Amino acid sequence: MSKGRFGTFTGVFTPTVLTILGLILFLRMGWVVGQSGLLGALIIIAIANVISAFTGLSLSSISTNMHVKAGGTYYMIARTLGLEIGGAIGIPLYMSQAISVAFYIIGFTEAFLAICPGYDPQLVATGIVLVFGILAYTGADFAMKIQFLILTVMIASMVSFFSGGWGSEVAVQFSTPSEADASFWTVFAIFFPAVTGIMVGVSMSGDLENPARSIPRGTLFAIILTWVIYIATACWLASHATTEELLKNNMIMHKVARWPVLIIAGIWASTLSSALGSILAAPRTLQAIAKDGAVPKIFGSQLGSATEPRMAVIITTAIAVCIIWMGNLNFVAPIISMFFLNTYGMINLMAGVERLVGNPSFRPQFKVHWAISLAGAFGCYGAMFLINVWATIAAICISYMIFLILHRRSIQQNWGDVRSGIWFNLAHYGLTHLNREPMNVKNWRPNIVVFAGLSKSREQMMDLGRWLSSGRGVVTLWHLLLGNVSELCERGLREVSTKKMQDYLIQNGVSAFSESTITEDLHQGVLGVMQSHGMAGLEPNTSFMAWSSHVETQITQLKIMRDLLHLKKSVMFLHYNQERGFGQKKRIDIWWRGLDRNAELMLLLAHIIKQSRDWEGCVIRVCRVMENENAAKGAEEHIASVLKKVRVDAQPKVFVESLKEKPFDVLLKSVSTETDLVILGLREPKLDDIEQQATDINALFPITATALMVRSGEVEDILETGN
Repeated sequence: MSKGRFGTFTGVFTPTVLTILGLILFLRMGWVVGQSGLLGALIIIAIANVISAFTGLSLSSISTNMHVKAGGTYYMIARTLGLEIGGAIGIPLYMSQAISVAFYIIGFTEAFLAICPGYDPQLVATGIVLVFGILAYTGADFAMKIQFLILTVMIASMVSFFSGGWGSEVAVQFSTPSEADASFWTVFAIFFPAVTGIMVGVSMSGDLENPARSIPRGTLFAIILTWVIYIATACWLASHATTEELLKNNMIMHKVARWPVLIIAGIWASTLSSALGSILAAPRTLQAIAKDGAVPKIFGSQLGSATEPRMAVIITTAIAVCIIWMGNLNFVAPIISMFFLNTYGMINLMAGVERLVGNPSFRPQFKVHWAISLAGAFGCYGAMFLINVWATIAAICISYMIFLILHRRSIQQNWGDVRSGIWFNLAHYGLTHLNREPMNVKNWRPNIVVFAGLSKSREQMMDLGRWLSSGRGVVTLWHLLLGNVSELCERGLREVSTKKMQDYLIQNGVSAFSESTITEDLHQGVLGVMQSHGMAGLEPNTSFMAWSSHVETQITQLKIMRDLLHLKKSVMFLHYNQERGFGQKKRIDIWWRGLDRNAELMLLLAHIIKQSRDWEGCVIRVCRVMENENAAKGAEEHIASVLKKVRVDAQPKVFVESLKEKPFDVLLKSVSTETDLVILGLREPKLDDIEQQATDINALFPITATALMVRSGEVEDILETGN
């Protein structure tokens, strides 16, 4: 069969009508009217068809915005909401289509045995499934050719039905009769498969000449026509059969009809055509899912055919046989209803979300207001809960489990979806409102730019950055590429650098951003990034670099720090001890010079690090050096009162030493030898003293602990609690 062979009437309208006007119409419509009364039956028909119509509108909107390929509904969901959600809905959808094959054949068998009793119903149904499986295995051409004959038989059967019963009217039972033994929503669940035929045309999308035109026209016209037929049938049955007949005689249409043999022909034709349509649609859905890798690709194998999904046909036939041996119509119908309602709900939801998100790429020829689509989604999921709460929860859990499995498999998709648009809108909304709110120190949190790039210290710096964010801040890994812009761009180094950093973050499970910038000068590159990065209250407030081992670079780093302090940006330098690393992550020492902006930042950073899982339970010591015992006692009491006020769990530790006799670097080494992380404050550099300051800093590093050197650029007390 060549691609794009079928038009609107042949490929969508006719198979949709034939599937909708199936066994529910001929074998259960009387029972629906008998259980609910005419008014209840009309309400059930209305609810089901409104859901179907809203879904049809949503389908039409989405299908006119993309080239719908094989897979129909699954293809649209996967390309709109992503592969994981597409698989989570598509796999249950396929199962419901496969179960529908059994559903329709069970209906045919029931009608067949009413005329020709004595045969084993399961053997009859199994034989028909196998025959249909062979037809589907051979190809779809035969099914499409005979559907016009089936449509003719259907028209004749309806003419026969509405021609009968003249002069034999009965009193209409409008309300629910006393003989009814099924609830309203139970009846709805059994009726709802009648309107699920709208999926047939969409499932054949890969074989349509123009899916964007055929799917909306064929589907919506089929819904309108069949809606009218169901209403007319319910009214005719209610006025021509008693409640007892409606409840007990599944072949009541046969009795009312003028030429009963045409009703039998209509039942057989409708059920068999619906089964044939489903056994053609289901394998194509499975084949599309397999091509995307959501299920083993062998499921989509064509087994030597140029176009037919033969392996999927075999699997579908096997599933249908299993269902036939498991239950009857009333057992199978609610299962199909749940799966289809879940699918319908997702179709409506994604159409509504696409319209609300407003991606420029969403430009459907057939426009539907988002409220209609979301109302359809609400109707689907509301109906599911009203039918059976536990079955609904089970259906949602099954879809969610499939989603998790696909998500963990990290299957790559080569198409975009609406999820990025959703996050963009949420980010836009949040940033707009954040920008309107005045910044308060009570809400201060680290927004750190880690200038690590591809250096060896990157991993340690990202570890510390991750601990400092821990869901409470923002970390951006930034690689400054030093060199000429045109030369480095020609070599593609910026893209390569960004990709490597992104891969690193993903592989290590780090929740951070990554960027690369080309600059001819380190100093100006850092200043440019710190001034231009971020927006709307999310500007970076802290620069983080590894302390260089080269004196010239150290001098540059201190000059950068001086300029960043003028911009009110804090600065951190990491001196990483390769032998000790971060030790056992059991103790942090803060070396305190008094309560100022620098001390506040050091204390808050230590507190944030302690909140991370790796440092949970560690001890924070606030260390200070005093010249005599009296001063030491007062200092310890002061530190303790500050810690209590700001509610930071730390221990004051005051040492009585003369720094003239025992230099600070010697004291630091002796006190913090077993410490896992030392936090030191830096003074603001002076232009005429930068080289000496670099020398003084380097003198501190005979210590064995990893050191974090900090200089605060904040102008307010970030430990302020608002009390």
